[in-house]
Amino acid sequence: MSDVYIVDAVRTPVGRYRGSLAGVRADHLGAHVLNGLVERNGLAAAAIDDVIFGCVTQVGEQSANIARTALLGAGWPEQVPGLTIDRKCGSGEVAVHVAAGLIAAGSASLVVAGGAENMSRVRMGGNRDVHGEAFGWLAESRYELTSQGEAAERLVDKWQLTRAQLDEFAVRSHQRAAKAAAQGFFKNEIIAVPVRDLQEKDWAEESPELLTADETIRAASNVEKLAALKTSFREDGRLTAGNSSQISDGAAVLLLASKQACELHNLKPRARLVSFTTVGSDPTLMLTGPIASTRKVLQQAGLSVDDIDLFEVNEAFAPVPLVWQQELGVSSDKLNVNGGAIALGHPLGASGARIMTSMLNELERRGGRYGLQAICCAGGMGTATLIERL
Repeated sequence: MSDVYIVDAVRTPVGRYRGSLAGVRADHLGAHVLNGLVERNGLAAAAIDDVIFGCVTQVGEQSANIARTALLGAGWPEQVPGLTIDRKCGSGEVAVHVAAGLIAAGSASLVVAGGAENMSRVRMGGNRDVHGEAFGWLAESRYELTSQGEAAERLVDKWQLTRAQLDEFAVRSHQRAAKAAAQGFFKNEIIAVPVRDLQEKDWAEESPELLTADETIRAASNVEKLAALKTSFREDGRLTAGNSSQISDGAAVLLLASKQACELHNLKPRARLVSFTTVGSDPTLMLTGPIASTRKVLQQAGLSVDDIDLFEVNEAFAPVPLVWQQELGVSSDKLNVNGGAIALGHPLGASGARIMTSMLNELERRGGRYGLQAICCAGGMGTATLIERL
């Protein structure tokens, strides 16, 4: 199997729920980052062999294979195919895995992978409404299928975390993201969105003409404010909107290439995909998958935790990275160093690609070698990817 390289990675700013991007369809956001990616790399869209998107709520305007509708909307040649996948919160990351597999197998040379999701416009879980609340899964007779929020509360129970620990972690996420944004760390990865040009006409005219930065970061967040919030999943629980990921809108894509494609198109790779995996985990506890996926991806690469310069564990809920950190023994100065989904949002299908984009840029800024990301997925799964900066 041949090596697979990351040539470039870009994303939209992340829009807060019913914020500046609420008037822009996810396929339009996807089209925008697709064109931004090829333009800044001097590529013709016709050179791309495939486009693979993650998208979780594939209903309404996010249905009909959003990868294909986005690339056609971008004006790309009809010969370029598209594929949309759903691995829940890991969808954007697994889109990269699928693309890498195609390139490593010799079936493609240049593939764009990422994802798009507009949670303001297409409600999370809206695709389930088509079938009603009574799903009748056979799995229900074998497992207690609970909500992710309840699963997060059970993590808190099992690992004996406190509400204060969760809130402190959430505040740190906002503080780190705010500092990174103020110092311009996200500028190289963000492609500004011309909101007025892309938005649907029925949305408010007060939206900005151009969105250039994430609007989810709350620099003034503090533990006193978070402590006053009501719990979200249990009356006597510890999880709140403040220490959970934000419902949000956005898109992100990466350009993946073989060595031959880099030479042919005069592209300079920024990183190499070292190893990647998805594992299954307890479908009731649900959110522990990143622990096993991290261990597996390190084993595949023949590396240890100590070899990794940066870790990104998706902040679906504060206990997810906190439990992962306890189990793996990783210090806080290597984990989510520029904040995570609590501060930067979690546009479901795009998050895996957004995280990889940010991790790549931070590796370059620090001069680090290895970066590893892991994401928990609904239904009890965990994804992981290990990249090497070049």
